[in-house]
Amino acid sequence: MSLYLDANATEPLRPEARAVALAAMELVGNPSSVHADGRAARRVLEEARSRVAARFGGSARDVVFTSGGTEANALAIISLRQGRRVLVGATEHPAVLRAAEGAGMLPVLPDGTLDLAALEAALASGGPALVCLMVANNETGVIHPVAEAAAICRRHGAALHLDAVQAAGRMPLDFASSGAESMALSGHKLGGPKGAGALLLRPGLDLAPLIAGGGQERGRRGGTEALPAIAGLGAAAEAADPAAAARLTLLRDAIEAGLGLPVAGSGAPRLPNTSCVILPGAPAETQVIALDLAGMRVSAGSACSSGKVARSPGLAAMGLGDAAGEAIRISLPWNAPADAAARFVEAHAAMRERLALRRAG
Repeated sequence: MSLYLDANATEPLRPEARAVALAAMELVGNPSSVHADGRAARRVLEEARSRVAARFGGSARDVVFTSGGTEANALAIISLRQGRRVLVGATEHPAVLRAAEGAGMLPVLPDGTLDLAALEAALASGGPALVCLMVANNETGVIHPVAEAAAICRRHGAALHLDAVQAAGRMPLDFASSGAESMALSGHKLGGPKGAGALLLRPGLDLAPLIAGGGQERGRRGGTEALPAIAGLGAAAEAADPAAAARLTLLRDAIEAGLGLPVAGSGAPRLPNTSCVILPGAPAETQVIALDLAGMRVSAGSACSSGKVARSPGLAAMGLGDAAGEAIRISLPWNAPADAAARFVEAHAAMRERLALRRAG
């Protein structure tokens, strides 16, 4: 029986999200129409907006729905970077790095957290800046010192954009008190349907749309809203209680103890569901394929590389050297079974034995 341990790529669909998405599919109206069917669709849309705002500490009128986390990040970065130099962390997601092309790179410490001294120095040395920082890393689960980074940004008058795609639903988040101008979310990383994301904006902040259209989303994102996916996002946001995710810490710790291998970022605060383990001498691709054949669904690096497995630039930025190509990511889903740790440790031990025999032969 297979075991899904790739939640950071996408979470299994939550039943609450499935129910509202299916119901939204039955609505014939366009949310922009003023007749009764359109108003019914609009109510579903605005309910989802309110749910996202309530869960993550934003204002409902300043929640902009997008097609996903990639678009939410791009919308914020491309708009906010106008007239500013851009600074990004060395372990940021490719979606942020591409939108911030040409940005200055901020180093991370060996534990994977942002080098705050480097941020201070970078902001002190130039003009207006936009700092892009992920709340938690998608590969290691390392949680960055966002409050401290925000304080440094405030001292230097820099704008701050947060990529909270991996953190949302797995740790407490309060955008209103974060000090950031914007924060990106993704529906399917919360257990909602694929195809919807959200960007939370500081009240009063206006962005130029990437997609011009009929004035949807208060003129900040054109195109008819993907109502089923958005409704599911709202329900998933409400259901993804970080307190419930705490039980995953026990499973993660049991996996790490059972494997007895180096763990990237183990010295830093991490998401409760994520472990990045290194098997010296074994390429990540070999491990992922071998475990997949044993029914264990894990990954290496980001899931946004067209299905490819390659050495992780983020892990390399942590100074891991060759180990950056020997690490796999185990990310427990919200519905991970109680025996997940025992089953994975057993499968991993069998894989190691097979690899050892192959090398010996």
